[in-house]
Amino acid sequence: MNNKGIEEYIKEHKKEFDFKTPSDQLWGRIDAALDKEKIKKKSVMPLWLGIAASLILIMGVTFIYTYRSQNNKELEIADINPVYGKKELKFASLIEEKKDSLQAYAKKNPALYANFSADLNKLDSDYEQLKKELQNSPNQKVVVKAMVKNLELQLQVINQQLSIINEVNQINKENQI
Repeated sequence: MNNKGIEEYIKEHKKEFDFKTPSDQLWGRIDAALDKEKIKKKSVMPLWLGIAASLILIMGVTFIYTYRSQNNKELEIADINPVYGKKELKFASLIEEKKDSLQAYAKKNPALYANFSADLNKLDSDYEQLKKELQNSPNQKVVVKAMVKNLELQLQVINQQLSIINEVNQINKENQI
């Protein structure tokens, strides 16, 4: 049929088009088909959104965990320069050993020990400040050198303090004789 044939058919059957309505059975099938399409669309969309939300959640948790792990790790001297890391370890162990020797003399002369401790505490607080600066410093090698130099100074001060204590003890022994 061409367009003229369709137009003629509609004109001839116009009354049938105006008065005839689809049966209730047809409307029922149409309604059921629409309900099936709605159910399919509802189930597909939440599944997709659920997968996307799960992926975003997993990525977020992973990012937060790795970010915190990296921030919690404190930068050490050995991370920047292994040679200085070994020096730091050597100086730190010598300092602790000599501090123990100083504490042994603390009972005999507490005032002198208090003065010595104040000097060492100042150097130690400077060292801790340098450790904090190391974390964010743009020139970490300079800070590392300053840290090692601080440890060297601590060791020199302790050696001088021990030397003074030995001289004082020697003088006390000579005066007793």
